[in-house]
Amino acid sequence: MADAFRENGIEFDRVNYFTDPLTKERLSKLLKKAGIEPFEVLRKREKLFKELGLSPDTPRGEILETIVKHPSLLERPIVEVGNRAVVARPIDKGIELIKEHG
Repeated sequence: MADAFRENGIEFDRVNYFTDPLTKERLSKLLKKAGIEPFEVLRKREKLFKELGLSPDTPRGEILETIVKHPSLLERPIVEVGNRAVVARPIDKGIELIKEHG
């Protein structure tokens, strides 16, 4: 991601959710900016996802708490610009959002 941003002349602040954990409130606001529900940002191929038995029927708050507790379950990177955010998979989605606000 960083290389793609540098190649496009984009300055950015990088947040590592493992060393600077998200709070439940911050994660909720970020997902609201992206217009997506917590279940949609889960890394569903992770072993832990399967072990926890999460599903679309799992309550929203429970999924948020699980992501905060286990940040490895969060699909990333998430690019946030102003009042919008996007899961940047592929990274071009993040670059597009930044250029829209540039």
